[in-house]
Amino acid sequence: MQRRTGRLRAAAAAALFALGATLLAPPPTAAAAAPNPDRAAHDYCQGQCADILPPGATGDATLMQILGNKLFGTHPPHSTDQLGPYGALASGYQNLTDDTLTDFFNDASFGVPQDQVGKVSTPRDDVTITRDRKTGVPHIKGTTRYGTEFGAGYAAGQDRLWLMDLFRHIGRGELTSFAGGAPANQGLEQQFFPQAPYTEKDLEAQVDAIRKNNGARGRQAMKDAQAYVDGINAYREQSKNGRYFPGEYVLTGHINAVTNAGEIKPFKLTDLIALASVVGGLFGNGGGGEVTSALALLSAQHKYGVEKGTKVWESFRERNDPEAVKTLHDGQSFPYAVKPARAKGTALPDRGSVTPEPLVFDRTGAAAVKGEHAPQDPVRAPEKYRKLEGLFKDGVLPEGSFSPTRRRGMSNALLVSGKHTASGNPVAVFGPQTGYFAPQLLMLQEIQGPGISARGASFAGVGMYVQLGRGQDYAWSATSAGQDITDTYALDLCNADGSRPTRDSTSYRYRGACIPMEKLERTNSWQPTIADPTAAGSYRMQVYRTKWGTVTHRATIKGRPVAYTALRTTYRHEADSIIGFQMLNDPSAVHSAATFKKAAQHIGYAFNWFYADARDIAYYNSGLNPVRNPDVDPALPVEADQAYAWKGYDPATNTTDYTPPAQHPQSVDQDYYISWNNKQAKDYDSAGFGNGPVHRAGLLDDRVRALTQEGGVTRASLTRAMAEAAVTDLRGEDVLPEMLRVLRSKPVTDPALQRAVQQLEAWRRDGAQRRETAAGSHTYAHSDAVRLMDAWWPRMIEAAFKPGLGGDLYQALTANLAIDESPSAGHGPTGGHAGSAFQYGWWSYADKDLRSVLGDRVEGPLAEQYCGKGVLSDCRDTLLDTLRQANARTAEQVYPGDASCKAGDQWCADAIIHRAVGGLTHDTISWQNRPTYQQVVEFPAHR
Repeated sequence: MQRRTGRLRAAAAAALFALGATLLAPPPTAAAAAPNPDRAAHDYCQGQCADILPPGATGDATLMQILGNKLFGTHPPHSTDQLGPYGALASGYQNLTDDTLTDFFNDASFGVPQDQVGKVSTPRDDVTITRDRKTGVPHIKGTTRYGTEFGAGYAAGQDRLWLMDLFRHIGRGELTSFAGGAPANQGLEQQFFPQAPYTEKDLEAQVDAIRKNNGARGRQAMKDAQAYVDGINAYREQSKNGRYFPGEYVLTGHINAVTNAGEIKPFKLTDLIALASVVGGLFGNGGGGEVTSALALLSAQHKYGVEKGTKVWESFRERNDPEAVKTLHDGQSFPYAVKPARAKGTALPDRGSVTPEPLVFDRTGAAAVKGEHAPQDPVRAPEKYRKLEGLFKDGVLPEGSFSPTRRRGMSNALLVSGKHTASGNPVAVFGPQTGYFAPQLLMLQEIQGPGISARGASFAGVGMYVQLGRGQDYAWSATSAGQDITDTYALDLCNADGSRPTRDSTSYRYRGACIPMEKLERTNSWQPTIADPTAAGSYRMQVYRTKWGTVTHRATIKGRPVAYTALRTTYRHEADSIIGFQMLNDPSAVHSAATFKKAAQHIGYAFNWFYADARDIAYYNSGLNPVRNPDVDPALPVEADQAYAWKGYDPATNTTDYTPPAQHPQSVDQDYYISWNNKQAKDYDSAGFGNGPVHRAGLLDDRVRALTQEGGVTRASLTRAMAEAAVTDLRGEDVLPEMLRVLRSKPVTDPALQRAVQQLEAWRRDGAQRRETAAGSHTYAHSDAVRLMDAWWPRMIEAAFKPGLGGDLYQALTANLAIDESPSAGHGPTGGHAGSAFQYGWWSYADKDLRSVLGDRVEGPLAEQYCGKGVLSDCRDTLLDTLRQANARTAEQVYPGDASCKAGDQWCADAIIHRAVGGLTHDTISWQNRPTYQQVVEFPAHR
């Protein structure tokens, strides 16, 4: 019976593809026996480098391949083959050995063994793209620099053409005009355009600045970028003419499936700047949010009075918490963005006066209709394509995928010095946590050519260099740092005619003059398509730009109208970091920990960079950190006065004086390093709320410290530590013990509550994990305890803190830091099925407060005691009452279900679902809190 079903499915698929043969013509490739890149040359890892990036290397699909996916669940070759090994680690890590690592990771050696050569492309005489048979990863080998970069662009087109096109339009604020007017698309472009609003002239100026201001490397970088763009365009044109272009272009109305009429617009250098602004905005920004922070301070001062209210706010702010988990754990101090003893220039708004700056105007058609659901005007597809109707009706990305209010969980790293490893060589397990998309935002590639020798991951569309990966005898990776490189200024408003200003005025005071704000606009319109049936509509987005940044809010300060602006150091410098990446790919530039740090110093975005070779491990925090007036408090808005401006600030170029490299957190050969978006070092003040004693980085720190103390660390043991942390509930490991101590301070007499406590205790003893009973069971061990914790935590936090804080202050604080971020759908700021969890929440607040109630020593305590007002018996009553409420909640209530999961399905509520950016969807995998792209490396040799 199984064989008959398989034959019928195969026959149906064959008939389908026969119908669409004209849209399946493959690109020209050489035979598999063609020469492959030199496998052994300059590879000092000797088979001990591995990596993985789900779901697969191939990210583009023709129209018929998309249809096959919808009808039969089929996938183009190599579009999904890394998903299974990646997902299997969640249940397979416990028995992991160095020999079995390749069951869960790819061999990341340079080149392709002769017997593993798959397809070979030769888009030019001076470059060859060899794809390995197992994963289809492109290995680009060029004999000239231009040819090498042309090949990188060509391979990017093969693997990510639709994705790159999509994201250049997101970066330009033009998504709805390109992909349709679905409300989610409207929301996405409305999130990004205010962050990086540019004119075409602005983008061109950034290209010119890189070329002119960075010497020979800047000139070479722009030559490389042009060659990369030329390669993309060559594939773009060939795939269009050959009719093997991504099928999404047909479904969104850009190309006619029958006549092939239409266009995929050529890429240009300024598109790379737009793409870079999206990547940098998502993963490399830091700071901002000072207005929201100020509102919490005002609320605290309103409740407690100025002096005590400020102390309460500071205790929740945790900007330099002595108990915080730190990457540099040997007491190193790197003062930055510190709180002054007596701040000057702070610009707090009048209570109740703050309003967000309007963005959208002149709505027409579907854009003018209020409500969650936009009117639709479906376009009928030919009968055989009917299954593809409405493919993007909910947007090309699920709503909230990149919302700036849903801060991303981004990346972790574990490195151990050779002094503590079995081999005597350093070991590293690290990678970026960039979410789960289909295709991924990153793409795997190897680039070998004059002055370039690297393999790893690059963001599609800006992949002229490997951005995270390995070189000949070293590897590097990054985590998002988030230090404060964005400040908020309060501008006094005025009117050019001298009349009295209002909060709506569009001129401001600058150096004694009243000058107009610059208006940046983007008008988008759309028509319904097969993919997106949203009815026709349009609107105009408008952002005001000043010499102090872009306007984000309006308010009054002691009655006078002001505009709040956001000024970040990387604005107008979206792609300047290209110099650092160029150096990381150049074997003559990076050959030691010291030269690695020099390369990382050229990266302007806020990242934590990690390095490993056969001798050393190293760390460096990058970012354009402005030199501030030491009397300014960077955690709050500041008066737009020259006395409080960044030192040396030039508004024409958005340049300033930057803190020197020696003042950035850095280290070589600490016994070990961990990072999971936590605090970098003592006195390196946190840009936002949430860096206290309980942080998900502690899940790594505890395990790696124990491994280091024991000694004999291997690639497998360090990977096991990462993987165990990836399935652990942070609340259960680090806060539940105090919660249980409070409950057990007296006997629990209620039988139902006694059973609930016993379930939680058993779960905690077993590791507080969210893990299947067996691979593929789709049922958690200790499922009742997990359900209890998910239901209990938000109720416990509110009941413990809200009565003491009061409703207004509690709400203001939760606007800065959500109370929970469990992996279950609907919890926390990240949303459902996103993998990343437990980065943002009130775990440190609860931990400090409960320890205080229990009489434990607390460094940097909260300014007040909240649970039971500090009385243990009253706090116990609060915990018992909320546990009783949680225990009454059914699985269907705790996990209400969504479009992918039925109500009550706990495993599915947690599970990772790759968010479709194109026409392909993929299987659901078990939850893991780990990097999307991940390397496991141990170099046994060095040049």
